[in-house]
Amino acid sequence: MSNPLLRVLSGLGDSRRIVEAVVPQRTFEDVILPPATRRALDHALTQVTRHDLIFNRWGLRQRHPGGLALAFNFAGPPGTGKTICAEAIAHALGKRLLLVRYAEVESMWMGETAKNIASVFRLARKENAVLLFDEADAIASRRSTALDHSLIREANAATNVLLQELERYTGVVIFATNLAANFDPAFERRIRTHILFEMPGPREREQIWRVQLHPTMTPLASDVNFAALAEEFAVSGGDIRNAVLKAAMAAAAEPGSDSLKAIHQHHFEEAMRDVIAAKKVMRQSLLDVPSPAAAIEEAVTQAGYGRLPAYALPVIAAISVVAFMLAAVALIFALMR
Repeated sequence: MSNPLLRVLSGLGDSRRIVEAVVPQRTFEDVILPPATRRALDHALTQVTRHDLIFNRWGLRQRHPGGLALAFNFAGPPGTGKTICAEAIAHALGKRLLLVRYAEVESMWMGETAKNIASVFRLARKENAVLLFDEADAIASRRSTALDHSLIREANAATNVLLQELERYTGVVIFATNLAANFDPAFERRIRTHILFEMPGPREREQIWRVQLHPTMTPLASDVNFAALAEEFAVSGGDIRNAVLKAAMAAAAEPGSDSLKAIHQHHFEEAMRDVIAAKKVMRQSLLDVPSPAAAIEEAVTQAGYGRLPAYALPVIAAISVVAFMLAAVALIFALMR
């Protein structure tokens, strides 16, 4: 029989999921990390397994009754293994993982975000689960002193509730973030260990390429060179995963008998270039517009007048701004008449 509280948090009519309950399958053997990151994770896991010894058998709980949560901060670029490592910790502890995304916790209704956060911790206690807050920089963001806006007050209230819940919680909480600098300073003393997930080096990337494929079932052509791929593409493990899947799809789509198909080096290379190109598209912004001087230079060049001298660009840009302001003033006077 399913947990009623979990059903409530999983959404209203299954349309809004606040918590995703994960039965952990992946272990630390499934992730390739730089040596420094692996050592930090081993240290974090030791803190969890020795928590009972330190706080119960050694009596430190009586001296430190608050702040017993085993809170860890996993910080680093996307695709560097933060979520997999959180799942691996839950697997090592024999517990479920409750994945919380801020986009799902945040509510359009005043006061509901803070209530959702409290409900998440209540569920974690009941389920004896490991909590993972994805995009944690949003939910644990710096509080503002400008209280003249309801949205700011709501965000501050959510952060305050999260801090209070951490003080009362005695389980494992993991914050995963790409922007740790946005954390409210009050979280620093409540987080036991900060672990930096760096981009993998060539040696780690080569291993990541290999572990993404089945050792016996995936058909690889003789020209595949993982070391060359690792040297050519300085990307994250998540990017490599996406490239492997793209390469497999491209190879499977080749004409001919399935029994003769194999993934070649060019499949991996083309797939990775597609992944990198897609990331560039996602980084595009409406704010990525050229400066007035650059736009003028481009227009002059396109018109065939050659490249303008450097001193001419600021002058032309200034004249353009002044002309725009005069036109705006003239329009205002015309409307007032």
